[in-house]
Amino acid sequence: MRWPFKLCPHIGDITAKKLIQHCGTPEAVFKASKKELESIDGIGAVIINALRHSKTLKLAEQELEFINKNNIQANYFEDEDYPFRLKHCIDGPLVLFKKGNIKWNASPVISIVGSRKLTRYGKKQCEDLVEELSVFNPIVVSGFAYGADITAHKAALKHNLQTVGCMAQGLHNTYPSGHKKYRNAVESHGGFISDFWSTDSFDPSNFLRRNRLIAGLSEATIVIESGAKGGSLSTARLAFDYNREVFAVPGRTDDSQSIGCLNLIKTKNAHLLSTPADVAYILNWSIDTKAKPIQKKLFINMKPEELEIYNCLKKEGRLTLDLIALQCKMPTSKAAYLLMNLELNGAVRPLPGKEFELA
Repeated sequence: MRWPFKLCPHIGDITAKKLIQHCGTPEAVFKASKKELESIDGIGAVIINALRHSKTLKLAEQELEFINKNNIQANYFEDEDYPFRLKHCIDGPLVLFKKGNIKWNASPVISIVGSRKLTRYGKKQCEDLVEELSVFNPIVVSGFAYGADITAHKAALKHNLQTVGCMAQGLHNTYPSGHKKYRNAVESHGGFISDFWSTDSFDPSNFLRRNRLIAGLSEATIVIESGAKGGSLSTARLAFDYNREVFAVPGRTDDSQSIGCLNLIKTKNAHLLSTPADVAYILNWSIDTKAKPIQKKLFINMKPEELEIYNCLKKEGRLTLDLIALQCKMPTSKAAYLLMNLELNGAVRPLPGKEFELA
């Protein structure tokens, strides 16, 4: 068995990986002599005694039996099915438990987090964001909690996107219990992950450990609403530390639910997210026409500013986003948003290097 470390007291993911790197395999760690283990930097008597604990392997075998009975998969951090972005996180879990059918490498991945007491404004921002980005077929990751989390999951389901719930307890339990009604739908359109074992009891302190999964799985974390303090801010900080993109939806300066987002933007820890097109632009996404073909419309009702961009491309031919914004005398973010609308209507098509031309 390759992963009984989780049941060893005082041994976390970072220490376990250090031991495996030194000894070569998990099995070799448990067979290593005391002298060899003592030669590893940072490994002392407490950890060595934990490895020698007689109950460790027995408990791991019981856990293996449990996950097999409950149709739970266990992905070791060197497995092919282990999410590749988590492999780049120093504190990524040694073992990730999964339930469902998640295809990590098939689509881009974004995490959406925010307040559990989402306002009407925040709910609309979240739903509009997922709707407008659905053409890029992203996997939507969140924490399956109240507010922004469940809103993001439901929006993903509505648009037939994969969605993944990161749990702060073993996968055989559901928190909050009121969200059990969504479990089957999520499992059939993605699934759930956790690095908590069946023997781990739920505790609010688990959320911080869970948040590193939300931040580490995706290429970008988007904060919809947040107060001055909150779990979504810890997720944003983790994503920033992992060198991932972070976005925050702005709000009124006197709104308590917007303070966290405004602070992220003010301290340059997040991009200001004014339109969903900002995400596609910063991440340099292009539409997968094989996954979601877009038919060109013969007659398109364009807004005046969309028509201006269309005529600009008709006259100049292929242009970069920056040149389009410059010639049409509008902010780049606005041009990106209008170009996305034109692209969805089949009027323009994106090219490598953030260039566009008429379709």
